Amino acid sequence: MDPVVIPILVAALVVVFLAAATVRIVPQARRYNIERFGRYRRTLQPGLNFVLPVADRVNTKLDVREQVYSSDPKPVITEDNLVVNIDTVLYYQITDPRAAAYEVADYLQAIDQLTVTTLRNVIGSMDLEATLTSREEINARLRAVLDDATGKWGIRVNRVEIKAIDPPNTIKEAMEKQMRAERDKRAAILHAEGERQAKILTAEGTKQKDILEAQGTQQAMILRADGESKAVELVFQAVHRNNADAKVLAYKYLETLPHLAQSDNNTFWVIPGELTEAIRTVTTAFGDQSAGAGLSASAEREDVAADVADSDKDGVGAPEIEPNSTLALDAVAAADEAAKQAAAAVSDAKAEAEAAGETRLPGRR
Repeated sequence: MDPVVIPILVAALVVVFLAAATVRIVPQARRYNIERFGRYRRTLQPGLNFVLPVADRVNTKLDVREQVYSSDPKPVITEDNLVVNIDTVLYYQITDPRAAAYEVADYLQAIDQLTVTTLRNVIGSMDLEATLTSREEINARLRAVLDDATGKWGIRVNRVEIKAIDPPNTIKEAMEKQMRAERDKRAAILHAEGERQAKILTAEGTKQKDILEAQGTQQAMILRADGESKAVELVFQAVHRNNADAKVLAYKYLETLPHLAQSDNNTFWVIPGELTEAIRTVTTAFGDQSAGAGLSASAEREDVAADVADSDKDGVGAPEIEPNSTLALDAVAAADEAAKQAAAAVSDAKAEAEAAGETRLPGRR
């Protein structure tokens, strides 16, 4: 090999090495801290950068994007002396690469220890229930403390979140029992409320039913009474319009007498004082047309009327006859006899009226 070629190759290699050592290409979102002879010189920005070979060297390469750091669960004692394990999630970002490299040896470990001490201070002033329900307050206090401490380290804490709070197993069992008791209590309350509403609705329905039935009965009685009053009024008008005489009225009166003793609940009977008058009216009404039979019936009725009249004169009027006595049996027998005589007189009167009508029909023709 030619002796001239060897120095040329060596010089070329040296130039290539120096060129490679001079050029530094920094990716996006990265920062390189450059030291010259062991002293911080500058921070390289993303892109193409030139440094002095051998004199300058890259000390630290930092990522300035927002990063997430999840810590291990740490035991913390609450105000009511309960040990709970709390693990946190930290969102941070490097804002000053020089401070992050030279102000603190290990910023992640420093942030982790600062988080633990702050949690112990914050949780130590709260009981378990407040700890479980005050996560937002704990997060805000943690962030305030971490921002104040990490600002000089060139790190900005964007967010701190409590990932989990694990109480002891005994406390978990007690909380489960309490939760179960609360649910049973709500279920019992809802069941009792449902029964109360059902009873109220049932009572309201019964009340409305009774009211409607009472109103229906009232309306029925009013309509029935109205119908009876109209019927009586029509009968009264018919009687007066047809100019009914005493014979018809006496006949209707005697026709009603047999119905007085038809009820099974009667324990005594009252003989009306107008009975003799009614019998006398019926018998004398057709006296001119019945000579033989009318006289005998009239005599019998006069005897009955005389007896009743004697009782009227004595002030008795319509005596009440007590059952289970001799007087009661005599009164019943007298009432039956009077009814039979009245029925016989009515039948005789009807027969004579029919006979008189048949004799008069040829003359009218």
